[in-house]
Amino acid sequence: MNKVCRGDEVIVIKGKDRNKRGIVRSWLDAGRVIVGGINVVKKHVKPNPMKGEQGGILTKEMPISISNVSLFNPSTQKADRVGFKTLDDGRKVRVFKSNGEIIVKA
Repeated sequence: MNKVCRGDEVIVIKGKDRNKRGIVRSWLDAGRVIVGGINVVKKHVKPNPMKGEQGGILTKEMPISISNVSLFNPSTQKADRVGFKTLDDGRKVRVFKSNGEIIVKA
């Protein structure tokens, strides 16, 4: 079980987009995620008539390291660390370290 999952609201703690919030869209590999509205770059694309692609300047979300984002705690309105707890019925759940609340997916 990962500490940050797809669909979680995260806040950037390092880099040019510091203190911005976004939703995790996807995982790329073990250490990189794509967050909506974060790390947006402009990419110059040449036209390719064989594929029917039009050229121009595109805006694209690039991956960000998982170490540069932290889960956003809505009750404290701050970034928070994540821990794990096993419930009485045997389920393993994620909890916020600051107040012990169970993290629910949106």
